[in-house]
This record gives sequence, C-alpha cells and structure tokens, in this order.
Amino acid sequence: MDAFVQIVIGGLLQGSLFAVVALGFSLVFRMTGVINLAQGAFCVLGALTAVTLEERLGLPPLAAVPLATLAATALGLALGFTAFVPGLARLPNSSMLMLTAGLLTFVQGLMLVGWGGDPYSLRPFSGEAPAIVLGMRIPTQGFWIAGMTLLIILAFWYLFARTTLGKALQASAENPTAARLMGIDVEGMALMSFALAACIGALGGIFVAPILAVQFDTSQLFTINGFISVAIGGMGSFVGAVIGGLVLGVAEQLAAGYISALFSNALALGLLLATLLLRPSGLFAIGRARRTDVREAQHVYPAIVRLRGRGAALVGAAALAVILAIPLVVSDPGLMSSLVITGILFIGVIGLDVLMGFAGQVSLGQGGFMAIGGYVAAILATTYHWPPLIGIALGCLAALMCALLLSLATTRLRGHYLALATLAFGLVVDSLDVGMMETTGGPSGLVGVPALSVGGFAFDSDRRMYYLVVGIAVVLVLALLGAMRSSFGRSLMAIRADRLAAGALGINVARVKMAAFAIAAVLGSLAGSLYAFYFHYLSPEMVGTQRSFEMITMLVIGGEGTLVGSLLGVALLTLLPTLVQSLALYKILAEGLLLVLAFSFLPEGMFGGLARLFRRRPARRLAPAEGTP
Repeated sequence: MDAFVQIVIGGLLQGSLFAVVALGFSLVFRMTGVINLAQGAFCVLGALTAVTLEERLGLPPLAAVPLATLAATALGLALGFTAFVPGLARLPNSSMLMLTAGLLTFVQGLMLVGWGGDPYSLRPFSGEAPAIVLGMRIPTQGFWIAGMTLLIILAFWYLFARTTLGKALQASAENPTAARLMGIDVEGMALMSFALAACIGALGGIFVAPILAVQFDTSQLFTINGFISVAIGGMGSFVGAVIGGLVLGVAEQLAAGYISALFSNALALGLLLATLLLRPSGLFAIGRARRTDVREAQHVYPAIVRLRGRGAALVGAAALAVILAIPLVVSDPGLMSSLVITGILFIGVIGLDVLMGFAGQVSLGQGGFMAIGGYVAAILATTYHWPPLIGIALGCLAALMCALLLSLATTRLRGHYLALATLAFGLVVDSLDVGMMETTGGPSGLVGVPALSVGGFAFDSDRRMYYLVVGIAVVLVLALLGAMRSSFGRSLMAIRADRLAAGALGINVARVKMAAFAIAAVLGSLAGSLYAFYFHYLSPEMVGTQRSFEMITMLVIGGEGTLVGSLLGVALLTLLPTLVQSLALYKILAEGLLLVLAFSFLPEGMFGGLARLFRRRPARRLAPAEGTP
C-alpha cells in the first residue's frame, strides 16, 4: 500500500507539470483556435536560461527564476508578434499548426546553438534531502512544483473572473467580431495569450529542472505530454487541462511502477489516440471556448502555381538532364551520399505532397510509415534473409494496412484533430521501435542490413543507388502527374478547396481522402526501406517524429501541390549542411526558420516563386492550376 501511495504522489507531482504546460496549450487554443506545438520549447528555454544565470553568472534562485521567465516570455512575445499573430490573419488552422511546429524547431535550434546537446539541471530550491510526510519520502522540489501549479491556477481564476483584462480575453475568445466592435484589440489579446503561455511554460520548466535534466530536444517531451493532457481534458478548458494533466501523470507513474516505463509511454499515446477518436472535444471539456456560429470567415489555402504545357516539359527535361549528369562531375563521397539521401527523402515527400498539397490533409506521422517500411524490409532481409524486393513489398503492404485502419478510425476527424491523430500514430510507432529491443535493436538501431540487390545485381555503391533512386522518383512523378490530371486528382483538389462542396458534387470524400493517405503511406514506406538498405542500418531517430516535421518543412519550403517542387526543399535542407560543414550545427535552427519564413512570405514555396517569374513570359507558357482556390 505504501508503494502505491508513493507512486500516486509521484504521479501527481509529474501531472502538475503536465497541467501547467496544458494550461498554456488551452489558453492559446481558447483565444485563437490554434494548437501551439511550440509550447514545450519555452519550458526548456526557461530552464536552460535559469541554469546559465545561476551557474555561470552566480545569481541566486530568487533572481534567476524571474529573469529566466522574463527572457522566455520576451522571446514568446517576439515570435508571437512577428510570426504567430500575423499568420492568424491569413493562414488556415492546418497551416498554423505547421507554423507552430516551425517555431518549435526554431527555438530548439536556438537552444542547440546556445547550450549544445548536453543535459542540464538546476540545484533543488530547498536542498537535496527529501521530506518525510506520513512515512512517505517526498522530494522537497515537489512542494515547489505543487505550489507553483496551484499559484498559476489561482492566477488564472483571478485573471478571468476578477479583472477587466480577463473579460477582454474572454470576449475575444468567444466572439472576435463583437469584441472588435466594442473596441477590444483582438490581435493584441491573441499576442498576449501567446506570451502568457510562454511565461507559464518557462515557469514549469524551471521548477522541474532540479528533478529532471533537460536539453534542447526535451521540449518535444514537454510538448507531447502537455498536448496529451489538454486533449484528454478538453481543448480550451482550463479545468479540463488541469484534470487531464493530473490523470496522465498518475496513469504514467502507475504503468511505469507496475508494468514498465515503455508501457507508460504507449499508454499515454494510446490514451491520446483513443480520446481523439472517441471524444475529440476531450473527456472533461465544459462547453466550447468559441461559438462556432460567430467565427470569422474561413481562411483558404495559398494558391498553387504550376508550370504547364511546353514550358513545363522543357524545364522538366532540362532538370532531369542535370540530375542524370551530376554523378559524372561529383567525386566527393560525402556529397554523393547526400545526393542519394536527397532522392530517398524526395520519394517520401512526394507521397506527403499528394496528401497535403492536393488533398489538403495535414499528416504529422509520415516518419511512422517510413519506420514501418524500413524495419519490416530490414528485419526480413537481415534476420530471415528474404530477398530485399519481397521485404520492400511487404513493408509497403504493412504501411498500407496501417494507413487504411487509421483512415477508417479517423473518418470523423477534420483539421488539426486529424493532424494530431497522425502525430499520435507516429509517436506510437516511435515507442514500439525503441521498446522492441530484440526485434528492432531498440535505441541503438538495427545493424547489418544488406545492400539492396535485384536479380543478383547489387546497388552497393553511391552511384548505383543514386541512379536507382532517380529512376524510381521519375517513374513516380510521371505516374502521379497523370493521376493528378485525372478525375481522381480533380477530386483531391475539390476536397482541398471545399470539402462540403465536393461532397455535394457527388465526390466520395472519405474514399478519396483514404486513397491519398494510402499513397502517402506506401511512398513513405518505400523511402524508409531504401533508407535502411542504403545505410545498412536503421535507428528510431532516422525515421522518428523529428523526421516527420523535417519532411513537412521540406515540402512547404519547396512548394505544395506541385509534386516536383518539394525536391528544392529536400535538396536545400539536405545538401546545404554537407556543402558548408560549418552550418551543420545550425541545421535545426535553419529548418525552423525557413518553415516560418515560408509561411510568412512565400506560402507557395520556392517552386511557386520561381514559377511566378515565368508568368511574366507569354501566358501560353503558364496556366494556373485547375481547382486552385
């Protein structure tokens, strides 16, 4: 019994942190309708800044804590003013979700450059010795965490129940149009909510740093657990956020204490997926944060610019000629390897483009399908010595079955709920990859994967693999170009433009979306298999959630809805660190910054920007895409 109570107490302390992060999520969602994936980054930024102030500058905690919180809040205010709030005026919620993912990656990159990849921790505020309460050993830092959580909850209650500012925030959340007519600065309220969420996150990170070492990528852990908590409790519900955080903390600790830590992660992700599928509004949601009948007009997706006709054929032929000639002039092995990786990732991003660029459905789990295909093919080839082609085919089949099951389960979900369901799927795959030590090699990865061979011909050199990948990519692009010009492609574009109108025209929306999701999954699986055979090795970090975010960045920077435009984004983010080695440290920072800049200034991507230059030529060489909203 004592052990059970001890575990529950630990779960409540952990859940308190989750609740604080969830409150930040809930505040931003309640004000803007956007899920802020950057929330966890401010937790780690606050903690790392406090470490610097205490250890390097010698400041006492009484000074370090408020200064670190102020620094994180100031960055949140700057990012909100320059990127988040301007995006609200012109981007749909799905794009805003990816924009916040870009902000998360950007802040992670800043922390990597500033603090490196080492873990840091703070000294406990009240010493190392635990307190004994009713025979239970409780870390003294736990009282600080619980007190901080209670103080934030009381501050929230006072703000919204007793102050004019709180009433202005509520009015902006419930009816932005009416709030503007009353003279309330709705954009200013949105900015304030973003900065306040950053402040809350920083406090949570600082208070937990004495019992949990943090590093730049710990922000993903905070983001995921905070989001799971608010999804369980109810989007936009402050009470639900607190309850969801406490429930998740206790559930994870009980699972870790009585079963295993691996099962606790899987339980949390399974709980998230079940909540999204069965009750997307949350288990403890109380009402709705915003009235849907007074929402502002829906935003439309950015226009897609494509080359057409003879101009497109000439540009495509010239580009293909250059691509085929590259190995004849490149002798550096490192650059040649990066070119192969570019081609492999491009195959996976093509599938993502069908789903996101043409169907308008955001997927944050493409890395999960890469993992399924890669591990199935690699395990069959390494452990059972099956021919690589059979392994690749079975990997694609496994990814296809998972995609169909996920599509069937998420038919009721739309917008960011669907995107977050795919994120949960990708995280579940990540957990399985790490936990199945005997099968996948766990965190260390699967080694000894043979080279890809077909009929006795081995693609065991960079040049051979390069031409194989180019050939596959060319076939896929040509096939999909034909498909996108058919009734299937027009159906996808109709769904992207207006799902309800597409259904009214007789399009089977669910079936077409399922087909697009299946194409994305199969191509992701193919890319994962090629990845494993090329490197002769596969690890979870190569095909994890970070890879999913990276592929989205490549697609958006290159240009959605063009099939070939994403190659520019893939090449930029893959080749630049290789060509300029000194930039390797800044890769994550650059990915986040480029994604934010693309949404802010070039929503049609690099390909769209270049295509617009050609539009200055005679109109017969260019025509806008059919179905472009």
